[in-house]
Amino acid sequence: MRVPRFLDRRAAGAELAAVVERHLGDHRADRPDTIVLALPRNGVPVAYEIARRLGAPLDVLVVRKIGVPGHAELAMGAVATGDVAIVDERVTAEMHVSPDAFDAEAERQREELDRRERMLRAGRPPLDVHGKVVVLVDDGAATGATMSAAIEAVRARGPTRIVAALPIAPVDARAELDARADETICLETPDPLFALGAWYDDFDQTSDAEVAELLDAARARDDHHAHARELWDR
Repeated sequence: MRVPRFLDRRAAGAELAAVVERHLGDHRADRPDTIVLALPRNGVPVAYEIARRLGAPLDVLVVRKIGVPGHAELAMGAVATGDVAIVDERVTAEMHVSPDAFDAEAERQREELDRRERMLRAGRPPLDVHGKVVVLVDDGAATGATMSAAIEAVRARGPTRIVAALPIAPVDARAELDARADETICLETPDPLFALGAWYDDFDQTSDAEVAELLDAARARDDHHAHARELWDR
């Protein structure tokens, strides 16, 4: 049996953060033009470590996988905030999913997306990414559909650069992300992947409580830094 590559998502995030920091170069540490966006729930612990290393604000971008009917874990696409939908035509063809069946599942996931966004934001508006460098983070990609939808959603908001950052993505998913993002940073690119969970010692689902705790901690840190800069500028 293969030994897991990462202890847990935060350990993966800490390792990924160092690589992201090197790649960003002039767009790094405590610069107001860099924002880290996590795909909740499981991308939040990874992204938290990256935002902390960069001294950048952390926010979430809600994306929902569209599973094949009867095979929910097999992604045939994804929907993201901003009415963005990505279709994996290879999967829909292989699994004989009709356009009507895809649309029905996509609509169901859009309703869940809206519910989860309201819950996670708790009334807070999303961060403005226009003109910013966006580091888009998840805990891994199996097909690339979820991250691809996230990239398209962010692209519509006018950032200057989108960096997709993941601990793991197989070769074909990495190629898909390379085609959509301005840059893709990935620690491991297995071929084949087999299962994301095999790369982690602890791959338990991230709870809503943990997401809220990490987002609150990141916002408190940002408020502290903003207050310190205000005092320095006086």
